[in-house]
Amino acid sequence: MRIGLIGGGNIGKFLLQSINNDGLLPGGKIVCIYTRNQEAARELAAEFDTENYSDIESLIQSNLDLVVEAATLQVVRDYGAGILASGKDLVVSSVGALADVDFYKNIEEICRESGAKIHLPSGAIGGLDVLKAAKSIGELESVSITTRKPPQALPGAPANQEQVMFEGSAAEAIELFPKNINVSIILSLAGLGPAQTSVKIISDPTVRKNSHSIEATGSFGTLSLTVENDPMPNNPKTSYLAALSVLSILKNKDAVIKVG
Repeated sequence: MRIGLIGGGNIGKFLLQSINNDGLLPGGKIVCIYTRNQEAARELAAEFDTENYSDIESLIQSNLDLVVEAATLQVVRDYGAGILASGKDLVVSSVGALADVDFYKNIEEICRESGAKIHLPSGAIGGLDVLKAAKSIGELESVSITTRKPPQALPGAPANQEQVMFEGSAAEAIELFPKNINVSIILSLAGLGPAQTSVKIISDPTVRKNSHSIEATGSFGTLSLTVENDPMPNNPKTSYLAALSVLSILKNKDAVIKVG
């Protein structure tokens, strides 16, 4: 599997180390990368034996099987359609881009025409299999998520007191906290949609880890799940599990037996 990577931050570096250096994806390699910081990109390319591209269009047109986005919502909005139209599969890390209904429908249609597929990692949460099962017969009634993070992970949060930073729908949350609440969008896509998924974001100076508490009800019964994540080193905004879920997508993409 020939992989192109967009993004040289924590998740991108984790994938480069895991795949190109540690060999955790047999038969797969990140063969090229793009990141806005070209000085950093050249260093990454040298360290991890890959090719650096100075623009995304060149990366898209290169000989790839799949592109991994580990950058920003705007990258997905600007280049997602072009990647898929080229026939390449796309792994989307910034799943918040799919909260836009029109954008979602557009890239869905492009996939039908090109035969490409979009892969959405589960990110820093669990329970998606339960929501998808209940949704399959239209008997999912409510879904909510409460996210609790240390103040340094949330822009504008007070340093010395707990505070509810947001309460509303997932669609609203992703616009205000695009780097913090992608989990609400993947939850909504598995369940009731961004407008019907309730989100609460709490800044808590007493915690050191990111936690996500999910509640759901339906004909299946009730779901109550809390995931407490260690943040990635040097970046409290990103949960380590989010990076692991991207690697999991790649490892299971061509599996002949799939679970869930």
